[in-house]
Amino acid sequence: MAGLLSGLEQFGLGGLEGMNLYEKEASEEIKQAVAPSAPSEQDFLFDKTQNCPICDCEFKSKTVKIGKAKLIGTDLDLRPKYENIDMLKYDVISCPKCGYTSLSRYFKFLTAPQAKKIQEQITKTFKPQKETSEIYTYDQALERYKLTLANAIVKQAKPSEKAYICLKAAWLIRGKAEHLNVKDSNFTQQKKECEDAENEFLRNAMEGFLAARQSEGYPMCGMDECTVDYLIAVTAMRFDQYDVASKLVSSILVSSVANPRMKEKARDLKEMLMIKIKEQKMGK
Repeated sequence: MAGLLSGLEQFGLGGLEGMNLYEKEASEEIKQAVAPSAPSEQDFLFDKTQNCPICDCEFKSKTVKIGKAKLIGTDLDLRPKYENIDMLKYDVISCPKCGYTSLSRYFKFLTAPQAKKIQEQITKTFKPQKETSEIYTYDQALERYKLTLANAIVKQAKPSEKAYICLKAAWLIRGKAEHLNVKDSNFTQQKKECEDAENEFLRNAMEGFLAARQSEGYPMCGMDECTVDYLIAVTAMRFDQYDVASKLVSSILVSSVANPRMKEKARDLKEMLMIKIKEQKMGK
């Protein structure tokens, strides 16, 4: 079979007829050029226009594009994990003018008395912040969660809302811990600080959900009763409150409305509980 360059001999270039069409180096360059690169965090975001229900200020809020992020798994306590982005960093909406801040699901739902409380206790002393970064760092996102919690306390939000803020803040801090640089000289200290902060938020989340179970109906923060009980059980087990965890797990397993997936999670949690209870008894 004639080669690609056959016939060059007539031009006095017969010595070139056997040349490779693509040099190895060029081939590698092409591979690098066509190889898909991992999307940046910014690729998942867009600026959504918001209207503040308190001061009527129109502003832009960084929002994750619907369907863009891929869920890759969940932690034992249902913390969602996505590929290439931590969506928890973008679940807070904050008015840059008056300081009203809330989780996205609650932002538009505000009573007149609640608005008045925020105007009196937040807006009067709030110092407007100007955003300059294209994405939020974990520390910036955590500041927004703390501002959300302050607003919730001031407006006297339901226990479930305050508990949900604490839960998400704890998840956010866990994400921060996972992204710490192990080569940093302060890694051990930073890791400990993250663990302490996460535990503080989780304890308050558990306390809030336990209070909400006694005074609120379902769905609660978009979750049914079994999901809330499961979350409390996982957190209670974390803090060695095995009696609370066991009681709630049992209620899920005998529930007639719990879906098969939740019952399976409850069975797994029960096995973990049994091991921990056994270890505790052996320790005594």
